[in-house]
Amino acid sequence: MSNTFPPVDGTWRNHYLLMRHGHSQANQEGRIISSPALGLTGFGLSPRGCTQLDTLLADWRWARPQRILHSDFLRTAETAERVAAHFDLTLTLEPRLRERHFGEFEGQSDDRYAEVWARDAKDPTHRQGGVEAVSEVAARMRAVIDELERHYHDETILLVSHGDPLQILLTALEGRELSLHREREPLAPASITSL
Repeated sequence: MSNTFPPVDGTWRNHYLLMRHGHSQANQEGRIISSPALGLTGFGLSPRGCTQLDTLLADWRWARPQRILHSDFLRTAETAERVAAHFDLTLTLEPRLRERHFGEFEGQSDDRYAEVWARDAKDPTHRQGGVEAVSEVAARMRAVIDELERHYHDETILLVSHGDPLQILLTALEGRELSLHREREPLAPASITSL
């Protein structure tokens, strides 16, 4: 799965690969795991996620990354570690790539995402139920790319993150209203989108 988007203000200095982590134990259990208290040390990759990554790496179709930055959640760290081992690269921990915090929905069924997304569609700045606002997620995710653009040139950089933050980032980079982030096709686990 690969899409290409232009930067907001001209040509990218670097080539970016945005990767959603592989299928996780939270996906397997159908639970929302978005807090550092649970996500940093628990709910890593599921056996299915490990298989997905083995398949992806055996048939790698993108440019070889020179840098890998990843969310500090266990599922993204384990995903990034597998890619880094394949390419013999070191990793950079980047907490701004972490999962969107879903507040009072933490630990509940992932069916509850739909309630948050319905509110997002009306107001991307809402924080009802302690949920991190779409606008805040977009700002922190975009800040990572902006910083990389200032410091590097002509590199292929892999960013390993989570479904909702990546959907939000891609919506922002497309110049679309953030309230429309769920109108994009959902990113599959272990998928890569090329910028």
